Amino acid sequence: MSDNDIYEMDSVCETEDLEGDFEMGMIDEEVVYPEEFLPTFYSIEEGSKVTKVQLAEFNDKPDSLFFNDGVRRIDFILVYEDEDKKDFEKRHTYQRRKRRREYFEASLMKMGMELEATQSVTDEKLMFVKVHMPWDVLCTYAEVLHIKLPIQPNDLSSRPSPWRHFSCITKYFYPNEDMISKETEYFTAPFEKDRLEYFYVRDRDLFFTPSMRSRMAYYILSRAPYETRGSIRKFGITKLLDGGVYKAAYPLHDCRFNVKSKEEGCPNERYLLYEEWAHPKSFYKMQPLNLIRKYYGEKIGIYFAWLGFYTMMLALAAVVGLGCFIYGYRTQETSTWSKEVCDPDIGGKIMMCPQCDRDCDYWRLNNTCEASKKLCIFDNFGTLVFAVFMSIWVTLFLEFWKRYQAELEYMWDTVEFLEQEEPSRPEYEAKCIYERKNPVTGIKEKVPYTACGRCFRVSIGISTVLFWILLILASIVAIIVYRLAAFFAFSAKLRAQDSLKELEPLKEYVTPQMATSVTASLISFVVIMILNILYERVAIWITDFELPRTKTDYENSLTLKMFLFQFVNYYSSCFYIAFAKGKAVGFPGDPVYLLGKYRNEECDPGGCLIELTTQLSIIMGGKAIWNNIQEVLLPWVKNLIFRYCTNVASEKVVPRWEQDYRLQSPSKLGLFYEYLEMVIQFGFVTLFVASFPLAPILALVNNLFEIRVDAWKITTQFRRIMPEKAQDIGAWQPILQGVAILAVATNAMIIAFTSDMIPRLVYYWSFSVYPYGDHPNNTMQGYINTSLSVFDINDFSNYSRPIVTRYSITTCRYRDFRFPPGHSREYEHNVYYWHVIAAKMAFIIVVEHIVYLTKFILSYMIPDVSYTVKEQIKREKYLTQVILHETNLKLVTKRLKPAADMIVKNTEANATQEELELDF
Repeated sequence: MSDNDIYEMDSVCETEDLEGDFEMGMIDEEVVYPEEFLPTFYSIEEGSKVTKVQLAEFNDKPDSLFFNDGVRRIDFILVYEDEDKKDFEKRHTYQRRKRRREYFEASLMKMGMELEATQSVTDEKLMFVKVHMPWDVLCTYAEVLHIKLPIQPNDLSSRPSPWRHFSCITKYFYPNEDMISKETEYFTAPFEKDRLEYFYVRDRDLFFTPSMRSRMAYYILSRAPYETRGSIRKFGITKLLDGGVYKAAYPLHDCRFNVKSKEEGCPNERYLLYEEWAHPKSFYKMQPLNLIRKYYGEKIGIYFAWLGFYTMMLALAAVVGLGCFIYGYRTQETSTWSKEVCDPDIGGKIMMCPQCDRDCDYWRLNNTCEASKKLCIFDNFGTLVFAVFMSIWVTLFLEFWKRYQAELEYMWDTVEFLEQEEPSRPEYEAKCIYERKNPVTGIKEKVPYTACGRCFRVSIGISTVLFWILLILASIVAIIVYRLAAFFAFSAKLRAQDSLKELEPLKEYVTPQMATSVTASLISFVVIMILNILYERVAIWITDFELPRTKTDYENSLTLKMFLFQFVNYYSSCFYIAFAKGKAVGFPGDPVYLLGKYRNEECDPGGCLIELTTQLSIIMGGKAIWNNIQEVLLPWVKNLIFRYCTNVASEKVVPRWEQDYRLQSPSKLGLFYEYLEMVIQFGFVTLFVASFPLAPILALVNNLFEIRVDAWKITTQFRRIMPEKAQDIGAWQPILQGVAILAVATNAMIIAFTSDMIPRLVYYWSFSVYPYGDHPNNTMQGYINTSLSVFDINDFSNYSRPIVTRYSITTCRYRDFRFPPGHSREYEHNVYYWHVIAAKMAFIIVVEHIVYLTKFILSYMIPDVSYTVKEQIKREKYLTQVILHETNLKLVTKRLKPAADMIVKNTEANATQEELELDF
């Protein structure tokens, strides 16, 4: 029989008994509280049995974690508002809520939990219900949830740290061992109540950690019924919170974050986490992952372990990226092509064709001098090396993370977590009305939908996601139209003589391309943020509608939807600049138009790479600032306002549960947004790193703050997060692997199609085969002149010809590789163009194959699980099998012993009888 079957049987019995009590009016709906709030109780009669919810007065211990008797530990807190003190007009709604609450609490007591209620010291309307799980209940649900507990101390010596010889230095980068001592390692096994004597129980009060107790308590709270109408059974604390029956439900912090608790036996883990992890002074220290896991659960622990490992690996990428940036910065003044652009005798004499119709004038190439210098910082041969390095780096990061993750899985007892039956979500169980035969067990079970219903729900979800993705693409098209219109406007404005006088100090820096790129990037960022807010609600609604069975299925489904949306939302504008802008513009005599009206946007003569860099820096910087405002400033302001509004007189002592109630409630989606933020950042760092080598160092700085900000936030500003089990980072792992594979292709194509590196290399190496320029030697001299084609201004159409011009010229130049006017194949692509195209395609194929081969070799050479961890896993399984075998053998022996004794007695009696008969 499965755990779900056991629960359903218990739930039905409880529901039927209590429903009858409510219908017959056996439960007193009026609870009168004395003026001095003296201890009293209300009861629910079940024949001769009476269960009680104790109403106790506060015992003046601000950090007490126990019931009023000082013995029973508080495992959970429920908060509600006293309806009897409300206005008469709303009494009917409050009475219905009260009946549900009393039914729910009675269900909890019948499931074995003990409750005690106390009034708030700051607001007489607030009531706090303390929840305690007795030892037998803990043992029962520890077995139901397959919680692994110690059976024997770990007798395998761990591998010594390679940094042990430098311990005199490294000790300052680790948490203070005097405050956070190293805990003993144990071999563990799934708990079984009948075999308690084989588990390592030194103290029953400490055998189950507070996080385990809270997790088991929440499991019961999520499945306790609160109303039954016919065949419809309603249950779960989540629904009661949404319906206003309870205002909050949370486990307790063990103390104040900045003051040690004086209660006897309090571990003060929250205080230790704040001092050695969340405090700004500890920003340089390694994270106390074992304590984080112990206090907040494996799911929080694995997130911070991943974030810390990612940040540590970013340090290497940041060093190489910074070196690439410094190399580009030092060579910008010596770059041949940038010097030619800035040279008055070269760039100053090259007249460029207008980049828009009618309103734009001719312009001199040296107007883009500063932009060309900045472009050389990011578009150089060092960028190629860095892009290849990052492709290898991302492989090393993912492979070493899987290895580290396997070690954490063993240490934190989650190796077989997914192999065990994960309980269904209460929302799923509540909708189960159809029957089907389980293909694994062969037993009939209830499901919330048929096969057709499942297909219908999934189809609706996919259609909605596609609709929103198309909406994003439509917004990108609108921004492109803005870019075209803005470029024309900036070109007309900035090229006008009067405007140039006004902008004389900035005219070298404020070009039409730069002004358009900056404003379009800002608008794109605002649109991204708005669409994020809208789609977040849509994605949650779709996932709720699909009704996944388990919480893991729910999170994976939501993760996929949100990432697809965020991928298109954040990266689409970058993909447009990298691979679409300036690629289909025609030439001045025959330009390409978008929507038949707007002339397609052209790149700067040096390429679109600098615009891609601008877009990335604005989105990454703006996203980091916005996230910090949301994650830090808003919770801090909310808590500040709440404390001000509920200011308590100094003589009143606020208990632990009420202090926690004043904190912010954690998000229902938990770490989803934290992962999403980091994965989007990972995409920026890997997908477009060829255009922005500073991305890793910006990500590193952001993550160093992110770790401490997240730690500070959950430790000081939020109620204690519900501890949850997690084996790994879930659906984010394949997403990271997919991004890593895509990053190789995008960086190769950025270097090939967005940067100007391949045309330069073709020009540089082709002097002995096909000299393109006037300098057939191994230099870059003359490259600018060769990369710009010639156009006869008489070939302008009447629609494209500039209306007013200040220059008297016959030809102008434009960025392309075409034959000049007067040639037999005028304005057609020349041989240089086809050589460049061939070189680009060859570069992409060669680089991708080399990098993918290297990634495959590295993946094969680095095992996912280290040899030491494999040994410890085998040892633990062996010990578990031995213990279970010995236990089963003893049980069988114990059962057979009475029968064996009876057989022996019968045999002896028969032998005696036979002897007597023979004697006779």
